[in-house]
Amino acid sequence: MPRQDGLAALTEIRQKDPQARILVLTSFAEDERVFPAIMAGALGYLLKDATPQELLKAIRDVARGEASLHPAIARRVIRELHTVEPLTERETQVLSLVAQGLSNQEIAGKLIISERTVRTHVSNILGKLHLANRTQAARYALREGLAKLDGE
Repeated sequence: MPRQDGLAALTEIRQKDPQARILVLTSFAEDERVFPAIMAGALGYLLKDATPQELLKAIRDVARGEASLHPAIARRVIRELHTVEPLTERETQVLSLVAQGLSNQEIAGKLIISERTVRTHVSNILGKLHLANRTQAARYALREGLAKLDGE
């Protein structure tokens, strides 16, 4: 994609239309691409080696609001659901502050830890939750009730 990658496009589409039903069609099956796309709101994830019939079925499923995953991707998702590592108490605190829009420096000052430690916590959070960036982490925290917007 010339201007942005698929994950950025997916995130932008979902921000503009939270009800959008998105099917990712890609040649990438790596976990570091699959999970962020699903966490960002993709209902389907299909590899480009799919048959025309599989593609048509996936389009119809996603249009109806149903999930549609390539079998290899579905196995990975199921495997991952069985091995999810919970966030530590400190990671949950950091995630809440990220969702409030604080910088690493501000979080470090608030929690009386080093900026490097904050970066480590943010990296661990993104890895555990299979998220690609701080924006997705903030959205996750808000959706899961781990943080609130100002005024709420």
